[in-house]
Amino acid sequence: MVQLTNLRNHEALMTAQDPIHLYYWPTPNGWKVSIALEEFALPYEVTLIDIGKGDQFAPDFLEISPNNRMPAITDPNGPDGAPINLFESGAILQYLARKTGQFYGSSPREQIAIDQWLMWQMGGVGPMAGQAHHFLKYAPDPIPYAKNRYRTEVARLYGVLDRQLAKSEYVAGDSYSIADMAIWPWASLWEGQEQSLDDKPHLARWLKLLWERPALRKGRALSADLRKDKSDTWVQDDLKSAQSL
Repeated sequence: MVQLTNLRNHEALMTAQDPIHLYYWPTPNGWKVSIALEEFALPYEVTLIDIGKGDQFAPDFLEISPNNRMPAITDPNGPDGAPINLFESGAILQYLARKTGQFYGSSPREQIAIDQWLMWQMGGVGPMAGQAHHFLKYAPDPIPYAKNRYRTEVARLYGVLDRQLAKSEYVAGDSYSIADMAIWPWASLWEGQEQSLDDKPHLARWLKLLWERPALRKGRALSADLRKDKSDTWVQDDLKSAQSL
């Protein structure tokens, strides 16, 4: 069972046994890891890092995530049994996949394909969709050039994704992987990025396919009531799921 706590309780929690500790806020980057922890069926506890209030700059959190970004994790049973802190969502996903032997392919070729698409998300979809959200929805002054630039680049990236999904059921092949877990949270917010799925049937299929996974829904619903933006396609389902957990 997930336990919510605050940052000051971290030290006391880590003296107990042994769930992974997730530092989290309900954003696409946070969802990557909450979804993964549910998919891997790993026990975990949660410290909410309220990025609107600046929790990410707290000295205790900077010891865990020096780039002052969530998500981050502390695994009390890291390599050789020693605790380890990890920041950067892609690195966390790779670590959890290696730790559990799940969702990371069964051959070097499959792992290479997964890593390629994971890095594609980290270097492309995440940053570009994040900028699209900022300039389309949150920037205090409208900047048409920036809106068009990031809207157009997200459309290009989703075209790449749609063409890939025309060739395989999941992003990196025929099996669900950490690449899917990384990309889905951002792609699920396509409406807020002013995108259309009318010309991307394979992306639309994949979004719905993953939404049918109970673990993905549970990870996505974590603290859904705290999201400022409740306009995206699945947010009401998030809230219903959160109430039923």
